[in-house]
Amino acid sequence: MTHVATKMLIGDRLKYIGIIVGVTFATFLMTQQLAIFVGLMVRTYSLVTDTSEPDVWVMDEKVRLIDNVRNMSSRELHRVRAVDGVEWAVPMSKGMAQMRLPNGEYEFVSIIGLDDQTLIGGPPKLLDGATIEDLRQADAMFVDIDNAKVRLNNLGPGDEVEINDMRGRVVGYAKITQSFQFIPTVYTTYTRAGQWVPGLRNTLSFVLVKAKPGVSPEELAERIKAETGLAAYTRSGFSWKTLVMYMEMTGIPAIFGTTVALGFLVGLAVAGQTFFQFMQENVKYFGMLKAMGASNGQLVKMILTQVATVGLTGLGLGVGLTALFEPVMSLWVPENAMSLKLNWQVFTAGAVGILIILTVAALLGINRVLRIEPGVVFK
Repeated sequence: MTHVATKMLIGDRLKYIGIIVGVTFATFLMTQQLAIFVGLMVRTYSLVTDTSEPDVWVMDEKVRLIDNVRNMSSRELHRVRAVDGVEWAVPMSKGMAQMRLPNGEYEFVSIIGLDDQTLIGGPPKLLDGATIEDLRQADAMFVDIDNAKVRLNNLGPGDEVEINDMRGRVVGYAKITQSFQFIPTVYTTYTRAGQWVPGLRNTLSFVLVKAKPGVSPEELAERIKAETGLAAYTRSGFSWKTLVMYMEMTGIPAIFGTTVALGFLVGLAVAGQTFFQFMQENVKYFGMLKAMGASNGQLVKMILTQVATVGLTGLGLGVGLTALFEPVMSLWVPENAMSLKLNWQVFTAGAVGILIILTVAALLGINRVLRIEPGVVFK
């Protein structure tokens, strides 16, 4: 019966292709928009993602997200270091400044200042043989390669720039996770960053903390919060807080949610209606099978086989198109502007959406077939 169901489905090529096209388009629209949404949201906490050494992030209690920095007095660093369970604690600064490029153009950059002694918190990957120790050179800085190529006029190692009337020299490229704001990122020492970012009395944005062996990050974060009055979060906790705040403060979830819903409705309308028409046109064949002794269970199994065939085919094609979307678009769009993240959660959400569409289509078909009288074949 499975073979008969497949032959019946493929035999009506126009309907077969129409259903697959509907499921494919719905899958592509849902998974592609979800993947872009997830990619954008992941960028909101990119600095936390790229800074893997600390277990706990400490900041002013009024800070709501990583891009909403409120600097603290330097004495807070010593208070955090005094908390029991802290193996080490180092400062990090984060600020904005205007950079004058070698060609005379200006561009705003995000400046990350690392602890002068340990240089903890640096970029996750340095390119072309550069090492974190290169930051100890005079006026040294790393620049993220993606924005250096696109936004900073191919700024590269050896080039000199001007920041707050002071000289900066690129000593290497860094490969980082792009930020939500698409702003070029510069890494330098904590002291130098304080000189480059204008108008700041306090330069301590975050205290990066490592827990002693045997002390959980969650426990240490609560201890720091209780003893200092500062906000303290684990890496995952700070990432989640930033993500939630961006979702609450922007209309991004509503925009992408509307598009995903549109894809779902399109798939439901096209695939569901086309499959129902297919059932209507083939009702006499199901009646013939029923007259020949086929049970309702066998007919239902045939319908489920047909639905599964078009569903899995359309799902595979739709996900494939989504996976191809980024490399194809990268031919015209700069790499740092792409924010597609096709993880298992996105795939699962798309598959669930398609499953609902196919379930509706299957129920429509089953309902029609179960009401067939065997004598319909003789009419």
